[in-house]
Amino acid sequence: MFDSLDALFLARAQFAFTVSFHFIFPAFSIGLASYLMVLEGLWLKTGKSLYLDLFKYWLKIFAVAFAMGVVSGIVMSYQFGTNWAVFSDKAGPVIGPLMAYEVLTAFFLEAGFLGVMLFGMEKVGKKIHFAATCMVALGTFISAFWILSVNSWMQTPTGYEIGANGQFLPGDSWWAIVFNPSFPYRLVHTVIAAYLTTALAVGGVGAWHLLKDRANAHARLMFSMAMWMAALVAPVQIFAGDMHGLNTLEHQPAKVMAMEGHYESHPDGAPLILFGIPDSEAGEVKYAIEIPKASSLILKHDPNAPLAGLDTIPKEDQPPVGVVFWAFRIMVGIGFAMLGLGMWSLLARFRRKLYDWPLLHRAAVLMGPSGFVAVIAGWFTTEVGRQPFTVYGLLRTADSASPLDAPAVAASLLAFVVIYFAVFGMGAWYMLHLMKKAPQPLEKGVKRGMKGPIRTAGITPGPTQNPGHAELLPDSDPTDEDPPEGSKDARTPEGGER
Repeated sequence: MFDSLDALFLARAQFAFTVSFHFIFPAFSIGLASYLMVLEGLWLKTGKSLYLDLFKYWLKIFAVAFAMGVVSGIVMSYQFGTNWAVFSDKAGPVIGPLMAYEVLTAFFLEAGFLGVMLFGMEKVGKKIHFAATCMVALGTFISAFWILSVNSWMQTPTGYEIGANGQFLPGDSWWAIVFNPSFPYRLVHTVIAAYLTTALAVGGVGAWHLLKDRANAHARLMFSMAMWMAALVAPVQIFAGDMHGLNTLEHQPAKVMAMEGHYESHPDGAPLILFGIPDSEAGEVKYAIEIPKASSLILKHDPNAPLAGLDTIPKEDQPPVGVVFWAFRIMVGIGFAMLGLGMWSLLARFRRKLYDWPLLHRAAVLMGPSGFVAVIAGWFTTEVGRQPFTVYGLLRTADSASPLDAPAVAASLLAFVVIYFAVFGMGAWYMLHLMKKAPQPLEKGVKRGMKGPIRTAGITPGPTQNPGHAELLPDSDPTDEDPPEGSKDARTPEGGER
């Protein structure tokens, strides 16, 4: 059955499948760890239990996402030794130490403080627990730093020497390897993407519960914070993506040609192809909808600037245009959709209707998983656009694979497909199950532990409200907006306790 399939194709398919699963969880945990840090910090600063409620709510989800990210990451290391042994041998002297730095600086930091963060809230002081949360958030960022440094070096290799046996060896300075030309741009773009992914997920959950009860204080706060993130950070991400694209044009021009669908060179200004069907055999984008000279304006800041096309690249060095072309448009399209949602929320906030527009809430629910789709599309753009190389311009993918037979690779691929959909499918289902439930307020007005009482400042459940729903007093609404007309409104005097 598998004898007709190429072992290299199967190895690439296996890596693409596993990395697509893996990348979702770190992207979520990076942003969620920082969100938890902000929530706990706001609780410590204000004393309002609303922030603590949300911290505990998202902490459970973070624990599941973090665990699945760790497990799926182990499989990635396994594949380097089995399917890509030649690449590991040749590039190991450079990428091996960088991966070791990630373990020593990030993974140990996360593992050391994760237990305190998850289980130590009532066993250590408030400041110590907050410090542990900060260390976990820092650890997720440091992990992204090293992993993206490795990937960026494979995209824009610098600081290396070629040994006698063809290995890539470190040169005079490790800094040239770590801070390779594309690394700063890729780090900023990816980390911001993780924050937006988390913001859209949090906003989607908040909007889901607002559709059920517009007076739900927890949903209001989640939705408000998420929409601030979308409105303020989405424009920054678009700018960062543009800068990253200009850097890619300088160091990986063939990738940008594939992203733009430029099969032919344009000496008098290149058009921006919005949509079409790339046909690599014919060397054109069929049924193209384009804006004249707009691509040159974006990439060169001059509508008449010449842009080279794939006709200047040898056929054997060209990336697969179809995948890169469409993955790039999915990523960019979702980015502008995030910007639109953020601007819509600003209009609603300005008109004091942030919690009163069900259409906005439905749009936020629809956009909830969009960040995950965008990061996967961006990852495909980056990795497929690098082909046919593993180390860009120096080591071909065909020369990087282990000498395995196709049936052996196919067997492990099938095993991964079955196990991943079973294990990670259950994990994803459990996270959605947790998100479906509304955050619960503290059951008691005074909670012992943490070296002092924790008061439910300004939060009281109304007698007509469903369990788990609470309404903020006027002076504790995160946006100082009045409850919607007709909502279930029940308040007690300031300082009232459950």
